[in-house]
Amino acid sequence: MTKKQIFTYLMLVVGFGLAAWLLYQVFREHSFSEIIQSVRDIPAGNLALALLFAFASYLCLTGFDWCGVRYVKNDLPYPKIGLASFIALSIGQSVGMSGLSSGALRYRYYAHWGMTTEDVAKIVLLSGVTVGLGMAVLAGIVMVINPKDAAAVLRLKEEVVIAIGAGCLAATVLYVALAAFLRAPLKIRSWTFQMPTWKIALAQIVIGTINFAFVSACLREVMAVGGDVSYLKAATAFVLANVAILITHAPGGLGVLEATVRHVMGDQATIGSLVAFRVIYFFIPLFIGLPLSLIVEAVFRANKARGGAGTGRNARVAAEPA
Repeated sequence: MTKKQIFTYLMLVVGFGLAAWLLYQVFREHSFSEIIQSVRDIPAGNLALALLFAFASYLCLTGFDWCGVRYVKNDLPYPKIGLASFIALSIGQSVGMSGLSSGALRYRYYAHWGMTTEDVAKIVLLSGVTVGLGMAVLAGIVMVINPKDAAAVLRLKEEVVIAIGAGCLAATVLYVALAAFLRAPLKIRSWTFQMPTWKIALAQIVIGTINFAFVSACLREVMAVGGDVSYLKAATAFVLANVAILITHAPGGLGVLEATVRHVMGDQATIGSLVAFRVIYFFIPLFIGLPLSLIVEAVFRANKARGGAGTGRNARVAAEPA
């Protein structure tokens, strides 16, 4: 076992330990029956809207991969991109170490469809940049418009929070400018990276921002038990929770997301709303993605078996990607 593998496993153990401790802190004062009743108290209409917003978010996430595939100048059709993206992210976002876990799944699919290791690495990298851009825009918006809540959590002056938000927005504008004017490639070992076109860069910002706006809307809907919940406050809670998740590396943000949202939203974030959000946005996609991945893997193996059984032209036809 290499040092890198040992470090990865150690991070997972620490992450799960931290997640377990945070979950205990959040739920320790509530019995199982109280948690179930708290979930039942959420109006059915709000749960339906939360499911709709979660679906819209995962649809946007396929756009992350679409931008990456177009960046490497591949004409892979959208249905295959959407399939690879949904399976990779529905599993990766729940098990943790999303960049590694979802990246490995993406490689399995995109390599099967004829892409090189370098192409897949660029797709994963660009998807990660899209995450950062979308989060930067949403963070910038909520910090500029709603600095009070962020200032209270970060223990900073509102003026500082506004400045940070403005900086986030300025960074995304700079990214588009670099994409438009900086064409010199960046070399890392034997791989060459180049800024995307300004159109792809703009698409990254739009798709990334809309995605996180949908996730924030999903979070807001499940917190509607106690009355009207401010969308900006819910978005602020989501942004700060993601910052905490990036710092702690907790698998799937387990425990960290719940603790941060509870801290920001107070009593508006009921135990039932936190459980409902976790189930709707993480567990349901996971339970869809896992069997779907097994089905796709079975199709891949069947195609490979048919390809190996043929000869000549028939073998080549049978070996074509699904």
